[in-house]
Amino acid sequence: MSKKPDVKDYIRTIVDFPHEGIMFRDVTTLFADPRGFRMAIDQMLHPYAGERIDKVVGLEARGFILGGAIAHQLSVGFVPIRKKGKLPGTTISEEYKLEYGEAIVEIHDDAIKPGEKVLVVDDLLATGGTAGAGIKLIERLGGDIISCSFIVDLPELGGRKLLEEQGMDVNVLCEFEGL
Repeated sequence: MSKKPDVKDYIRTIVDFPHEGIMFRDVTTLFADPRGFRMAIDQMLHPYAGERIDKVVGLEARGFILGGAIAHQLSVGFVPIRKKGKLPGTTISEEYKLEYGEAIVEIHDDAIKPGEKVLVVDDLLATGGTAGAGIKLIERLGGDIISCSFIVDLPELGGRKLLEEQGMDVNVLCEFEGL
């Protein structure tokens, strides 16, 4: 009897990308497979069955793919959090640290209304920097974050612990050891 496929089975690892010593967890192979992609979206939705969600926020860039599909399934709005300078109109921004420097993400200043229930979505949770910055933006707009959902967690980098210490509920579909 063969093993039932798991989301992790659809994710390939690319050695030494983008730098030597990095094991890049590539979810594009998951997205390209119709069964794998549906499985991931269904599993990401499952913990929130029956919960009120007003908006799904996707973090640039693969969070847009997941967030759009999840928002569609929930029949709610989708909001992108993008890198600085990518959104037209009036935005608010948040700076955060990367391994080698800093980055800034932005959201439209009218994207979330105070009290709206928000689900934050991205493909991978590493250090938690991008997600943490996104959470700050949502909270500044008055959004109520019900949870953060990711396909992959890299536990050695501590992102999940960081988000949970900020009071966030975190759901992940699978973990990979190593960097």
